[in-house]
Amino acid sequence: MSGRNAAVHIPVLLREVLRALELQPGLVVVDGTVGAGGHARLIAGQIGDGGTLIGLDRDPMMLKLAAAVLPASERIILKHASYVELPAVLQELGLTGVDRVLLDLGLSSDQLADETRGFGFGAEGPLDLRFDTSRGRPAAELLATASVDELELWLREFGEDPESSRIARYLVGRATSNPIRTGADLANGVAECLGIKRRDPGEKHPATRVFQALRIAVNHELEHVKRGIEAGVFQALKPGGLAAIISFHSLEDRIVKQEFRRTERWESITAKPIVATHQEQRVNPRSRSAKLRVARRIG
Repeated sequence: MSGRNAAVHIPVLLREVLRALELQPGLVVVDGTVGAGGHARLIAGQIGDGGTLIGLDRDPMMLKLAAAVLPASERIILKHASYVELPAVLQELGLTGVDRVLLDLGLSSDQLADETRGFGFGAEGPLDLRFDTSRGRPAAELLATASVDELELWLREFGEDPESSRIARYLVGRATSNPIRTGADLANGVAECLGIKRRDPGEKHPATRVFQALRIAVNHELEHVKRGIEAGVFQALKPGGLAAIISFHSLEDRIVKQEFRRTERWESITAKPIVATHQEQRVNPRSRSAKLRVARRIG
């Protein structure tokens, strides 16, 4: 973890989330991806002293940042856990259900700024890419042991990269002679593979889809989202409770949309996803790809 103690992340769709959750004093609300506490801080203010806020995150670094901005209160509970584990967390806390659940599935700007895990294109720290470094295998290890077919599948399915075959052969070919060890190694290697020596400052980095694919593979993100909605969010919500989920790429959004279309479980509130205003997109470019879907638990 870096030495920073102040968050740099700007929460997306903040007004839209607060409106969608229909918050009122006394509610029990879960922020299942509490991050640096941007959404949670305002949620806490709206549910008041009589409400309960439970913040979960897989990344211990984010919990420390959240604790720095959230008021100290026995009604605000931060846990190192995934939203998939939400029913077990509630059991531990002696709660039978919650009124609202928020999930923001995006990668935090604070994680991108953390040099120790290789999330950024220029990161000189180890290429790890795990949200929780106490579990699973780091990305550099996956790259060192993956076959061309395995890596091509990840790049094609998780990154939707049109150059998946070419990049996979290149990266596997480097595994023994010049292995990828850092975020900078990966970013520079992909650019070299594609023959890109220069790019415009505003142009997307050629390794963007590769980083996304490896991060998804390392953290089992898509499986996590599906299980999280089915076994975590749905089971934890009281009948009539609301779930609000923000996704940042089509693979996640497709899962959320499909789950919320299960009419025996959910009443979808958003026929189309809510997106950021042009004003927010200018202030926070990261919000351009954010999509918010909301549904109410039935039964």
